Amino acid sequence: MSPPLASLAGQTVVVLLSGGLDSGTCLAMAARAGARVLALTIDYNQRHRRELEAAARLAAAHGAARHVVIGLDLTAFGGSALTADIAVPKGGVKPGIPVTYVPARNTIFLSVALGWAEAEAATDIVLGVNAFDYSGYPDCRPEFIEAFEALANLATRAGIEGAARFRIHTPLLHLTKAGIVRAAAEAGLDPGLTWSCYDPTPEGLHCGACDSCRLRRKGFAEAGLPDPTVYACTP
Repeated sequence: MSPPLASLAGQTVVVLLSGGLDSGTCLAMAARAGARVLALTIDYNQRHRRELEAAARLAAAHGAARHVVIGLDLTAFGGSALTADIAVPKGGVKPGIPVTYVPARNTIFLSVALGWAEAEAATDIVLGVNAFDYSGYPDCRPEFIEAFEALANLATRAGIEGAARFRIHTPLLHLTKAGIVRAAAEAGLDPGLTWSCYDPTPEGLHCGACDSCRLRRKGFAEAGLPDPTVYACTP
């Protein structure tokens, strides 16, 4: 069986890189596969801005050909605990869509990535969404990815003229968080370079109690691999 993203060897790909464990794993996978990686980070003035520093570290560590940071201040809209003065939940992962959901975030981010891909005559975009161990976001589901891929081929000159067939790659889509931790190790990712916490402490630590911290901790524990993360608390 071919390793994830093996088909991208020698291809130019746009990787959406938040700086988190999932996107960092995708970046490492694409680089390990031999792709020419264009890393795209969106600075949406998110509460957990430390992930922007992590993204820069990851892009450098995995030899991205370019790392572009686009400023797109979504606090102008609000509507999320990551972009407005709304408390980040600390009571554990619960059913339903949490207040950390940023309205249409992946649609917005993929649209920007699509623009860069078309400008570079690239046909492949890599995104670290996950539909198994996740917080219930609607834009992490397979149906959304399939719909956006169809849209990409309808909304671009390259798609309409038949010069390209855009593909959205989601190698982590059906993995548990433990599976992602193992995939990160296999791809040569140093997880200590990544950032997951939605609500960092003033000292710059992972809070340990938000959904993202809980899922991260759970993933390392179930994978049986050491977790380099320093958490401010253990719920």
